[in-house]
Amino acid sequence: MPQQSSFFGLFAKKALYQCVLMVLVVFFLSSTAVAHHPSLHIDYPNYWPFFSRDEDGNMEGFFYDIITEAFIRMDMRASWHEYPWGRCQVNVQCGEASAMISVPTKERLEYTVTHKHSFYMKDLTIFTSIDHPKIKKIEAVTSIEDILRLDLSVVTYVGNGWNDTHIKSRGIKTYQTPRLKNVWQMLANKRADIAIEWPGAAWAHIVSEGVSDKIVQTEVVVASMPFHLLVRKGELFVERLEEFDRIIVEMQEEGLIDEMVRKYVKVGL
Repeated sequence: MPQQSSFFGLFAKKALYQCVLMVLVVFFLSSTAVAHHPSLHIDYPNYWPFFSRDEDGNMEGFFYDIITEAFIRMDMRASWHEYPWGRCQVNVQCGEASAMISVPTKERLEYTVTHKHSFYMKDLTIFTSIDHPKIKKIEAVTSIEDILRLDLSVVTYVGNGWNDTHIKSRGIKTYQTPRLKNVWQMLANKRADIAIEWPGAAWAHIVSEGVSDKIVQTEVVVASMPFHLLVRKGELFVERLEEFDRIIVEMQEEGLIDEMVRKYVKVGL
């Protein structure tokens, strides 16, 4: 019996040794994989066609596609986490998330760092009713000051911060609707003179609301919003922002970013 006990004891020690060795190997391989494919935690709001999830829960949207392609070229990965927009900003600020995608305002740059070139410019364009009596004057607008001078009213949706800051605050008459798609019904019915929106999202609603024959997109761009990857100060990825910027420029020169945008936005651009 002592000999049998000794045998089983030796067997158990050998099995334990092999188990520990396997754990160490797995840990080493996992660490190596992480080292070769570091990941950035990105918080985002669900906002098609920039970033969203399909019915199967897979990420889609051209902001997502742009970042993913850039990261592939950098041997990087990103983990995407959906929150309301206000929460996304708080999460990055307090360290719950590493990055977000937005316009680099003075306030956001207090706790984030970004790259030199924007990867997308979101043009805010004037729309009006196709038979508006002031359509020639509207098409000649060159600034927000012209909108005020012409006494034009604007229709927008509740919570449009850009409109609150740049239009409503200037004393321009503003009508607000709780739902974005209702903007186009109000404009078609001449409840306001103009709407100032991004064509990529606007036309999807204009078509779905059945008013595409009543609304015209002018060539007047009131403002352009540059979108960047904003990385929280102190993150290791900050050291690679110049590399990210160089890759973004390469993708723009290749025409790849325009191609990614056209995959989602086909009308009105």
